[in-house]
Amino acid sequence: MTSTTTSPDLHPALIDLRAALGDAPLGLDTSQAAAHRQDRHEMVDQLDDYVLPRVVQADAPLLAVVGGSTGAGKSTLVNSLIGRPVSQAGVLRPTTRSPVLVHNPADAHWFGPDRILPELARTSTPSADVGALHLVASAVMPPGLALLDAPDVDSVERANRTLATQLLAAADLWLFITSAARYADQVPWGFLRTAAERSTAVAIVLDRTPVGAEDEIRPHLQHMLVDQGLRDTRLFAVPECTVDVEGLLPKAAVAEVRGWLDSIASDATARSGIIQQTLSGAVRQLVRRGDALANAVDEQHRTAEQLRADVVAEYQRAVAEVGRSTGDGTLLRGEVLARWQEFIGAGELTRKLELRVGRLRDWALAAVRGRQPPVAPVERAVQHGLHTMLVERAEAAAERAEGRWAAGPAGQALLGQAPQLGRATRGLGEQAEQAVRDWQGAIVDLVRAEGADKRSMARALAFGINGLGVALMVVVFVHTAGLTGAEAGVAGGTAVIAQKVLEAVFGDQAVRSLADRAHADLMARAERLLAGERDRFLLLLDEHAGATAALAAVQALRAAVRRLDAVRPQVAA
Repeated sequence: MTSTTTSPDLHPALIDLRAALGDAPLGLDTSQAAAHRQDRHEMVDQLDDYVLPRVVQADAPLLAVVGGSTGAGKSTLVNSLIGRPVSQAGVLRPTTRSPVLVHNPADAHWFGPDRILPELARTSTPSADVGALHLVASAVMPPGLALLDAPDVDSVERANRTLATQLLAAADLWLFITSAARYADQVPWGFLRTAAERSTAVAIVLDRTPVGAEDEIRPHLQHMLVDQGLRDTRLFAVPECTVDVEGLLPKAAVAEVRGWLDSIASDATARSGIIQQTLSGAVRQLVRRGDALANAVDEQHRTAEQLRADVVAEYQRAVAEVGRSTGDGTLLRGEVLARWQEFIGAGELTRKLELRVGRLRDWALAAVRGRQPPVAPVERAVQHGLHTMLVERAEAAAERAEGRWAAGPAGQALLGQAPQLGRATRGLGEQAEQAVRDWQGAIVDLVRAEGADKRSMARALAFGINGLGVALMVVVFVHTAGLTGAEAGVAGGTAVIAQKVLEAVFGDQAVRSLADRAHADLMARAERLLAGERDRFLLLLDEHAGATAALAAVQALRAAVRRLDAVRPQVAA
């Protein structure tokens, strides 16, 4: 039994970190997002596969994972150390599919599905399933030590490479196999550098070493190990020799490696030291990577806020443009101005101003007999003008917002999932038309409510509620002036008539109030319409960024990292 001990606060600190990693949003495709997601995945795997099980089961056997390149002889070495074939070996690559874990029968309970590597299904027979762990009980394996034959770190199959990385991260000790011909290959050294960063205990077996070559290769390999921060790595050499009919190396060839493993298994202090070294290094790396990941989540939050601000700014700009266009005389041009001029030029409104109720009776009688009310063309022109302006503003805002998002990788990726965002919603035209009709109805209701007392109602009825409503629309459209040149004289002059008519009915103070309320109502409807268009962007952003929780996730992750750093395990005295 080992004597490894850790701080009693370590386990809850690790649980906090595990939860914070799971909640950390990394959904936006920032420049390094893919690497950060991989970092988070690896951290979660290491917590689940090694750190948490090792802290909870401090007395579990030391797990030595046998890793290395394709054809390095991992399975042959494992089989030779056990003295019988337990892991498939051969010339076809990749050979190892399902990892093989060899343990003493007395240690079987340590390797159940609720223990180390919980995501891997357990099997007692050989399997080609990369998601299964083949358990082999062997009395030859000393209690307190287990060997795990992992897939090739440079396998042509991605699933094998991924599993090899995961298994090495779950090891107390790496027994890394390379050959005399390939010991300088780049891929294995990438893994060995990772071991150095984690302070993982490592031993290297130089397999298939030609007779007389060890004296030349060993110094070079040791120099490379020192350069990579692995000065204290134990180095073994297995000579090149012929295997027997079972594919096993001679016992003498692996005697040094087997003797070293037996000495570790029989020495609780040695096992504890190796476990403590690797566990402490793993936790230290979790702290370092956790800090970096918190910065990445913070970057996600800042990116999301910038993307949000870009969209909000463009639709606020659109709302402001609607405000200007509906109050500076822009809409009292073209068709609206022509229909309004026809309406007042025909003398209808001015004659009503002069002749009052008597002449209005004739007009009302004509309307009842089926003649079109003279105000209808003006109402339709206003509908068309407002509808066109609202759709144009929505289209322009969508195009500008799309342009802002397209300027960065995160926004580009979001747009790639919703390419239609750069245009207004297909049904916006109908929505805008309904909003304008509703506003015109509200204008009529406003006029009717303002003339509710008997005297005002009589005057209002004299001019016609709809006619006064159109007049109020005209006044709203020149609310802040802005017409220039000859058009100012024409439109401005005709607007004065609308102003005078309304003042004759309601009084000048009431007209100002009516115009303010009518314009505010129009703006509220326009804002709701444009907000629906804006929210298409924001809903997509929230779906991928988790923006509402990102800041809290950053704070929680930093707090978990600080707590873990404060309770990192120390080697027992």
